[in-house]
Amino acid sequence: MTTTQGPTALGRRDMPGPSRWSAPQLLTRMARNRLEVMMDVSARYGDAVRLPLGPKTLHFFNHPDHARYLLAENSTNYHKGIGLIHARRTLGDGLLTSEGELWHKQRKTIQPVFQPKRIARQADAIADEAVKLARRLGTHIGGGPVDIRHEMTELTLGVLGRSLLDADLSAYQGIGDSFEAVQDQAMFEMMSLSSVPTWVPLPKQLRFRRARADLQVIVDRLVAERKARGDVQTSDDVVSRLIESTALEADPAVGRQRMRDELVTLLLAGHETTASTLSWTFYLADQHPEIWQRLHEEAVTVLGDRTPVYEDLHNLRYTAMVVDEVMRMYPPVWLLPRMAVADDEVGGFHVPAGADVVLCPYTLHRHPEFWTRPDQFDPDRFDPARAADRPRYAYIPFGAGPRFCVGNNLGMMETAFVVAAVARELRLTMVPDYRVVPEPMLTLRIRGGLPMTVHSA
Repeated sequence: MTTTQGPTALGRRDMPGPSRWSAPQLLTRMARNRLEVMMDVSARYGDAVRLPLGPKTLHFFNHPDHARYLLAENSTNYHKGIGLIHARRTLGDGLLTSEGELWHKQRKTIQPVFQPKRIARQADAIADEAVKLARRLGTHIGGGPVDIRHEMTELTLGVLGRSLLDADLSAYQGIGDSFEAVQDQAMFEMMSLSSVPTWVPLPKQLRFRRARADLQVIVDRLVAERKARGDVQTSDDVVSRLIESTALEADPAVGRQRMRDELVTLLLAGHETTASTLSWTFYLADQHPEIWQRLHEEAVTVLGDRTPVYEDLHNLRYTAMVVDEVMRMYPPVWLLPRMAVADDEVGGFHVPAGADVVLCPYTLHRHPEFWTRPDQFDPDRFDPARAADRPRYAYIPFGAGPRFCVGNNLGMMETAFVVAAVARELRLTMVPDYRVVPEPMLTLRIRGGLPMTVHSA
């Protein structure tokens, strides 16, 4: 397919899609199975689809050329869109939801924390957490099921605490539950388009209010403890950098809110995406014993019996291919919503100012024009020889353009170390007859957890 983007594109065709009379049915289906709807309409109508959803109309694009144009070439015309702007009522103005000058200021503040040299210095701490996880799981050999999704959540929070905050988050009881409540409420805001007042005493909203208060206490404690150490100006972690940045706010209350918004957003997005990827990795590897065996053999060959080090990443090649394929099939960020600032054309289709525009990595990563047997789990498709001719924007697990995920290097290192440390020692097996269901929230996670039994490798 050949596409043309930009205001000079020929023609202003209307996008194909379901009729407006189908909006109630579409909304019902979206509430039940968002992924199925996106796959269905892309198969039925093509790479550009107009989706009427009650008061909203989505302009859904599903081609690498569209992704390149929307996320990179003309990204300034597309701000965060449907869902995320409504999630702002829950998440505040953190890096995930902010725009313009505030976003640039936030990105400039935390970008140095994710520089490759600094991330490399965190490798020992991350590897230590990975080995501890493998040992902890090893205590369950021969025992009952373990919820791997829960284990991955605890692990990733621990890693973020050590690598980004220079803090032990395990000291804060219930922090994982608080983040769960925040994500649930953010998704509720997205799906309801913030139409339900926050004062309505729904159980979900009451749980969120308690979680937000608990997270504010945690943020205040982190800040107080860091200030008490007296090393804010000499430390390069996120908390120290945010303390210095928010201190410049004229209103201390604004600074305190910014601190909460940015830390909560960073921790939520940072730990949930990696925890989801790890959970899907262990699930898919168990479904393909030959892949688990290759992971085990590579880990033994590369690591021996020692703790991983940064230099091992270059040799854990098959592990990286497995993780890439996991993120193809189950991208942690499954939807990229945008809103058009000014009139535009994408692929020859008119996009009016104010239009809600979405890209869906979940469907793009299954596009049959760019992926052979897209529903088959095949890590070898990421062998460099096979991937050489694939369009760059056919695979966007971390987004693209200026808002490319700032934590991608940290997440990939953490995932590789954890997979290698676990596969070297253990074999995780699904509980018989347990049905794994994708749950597209802020991230694409496994609904209800992932119970697996633990065995020796």
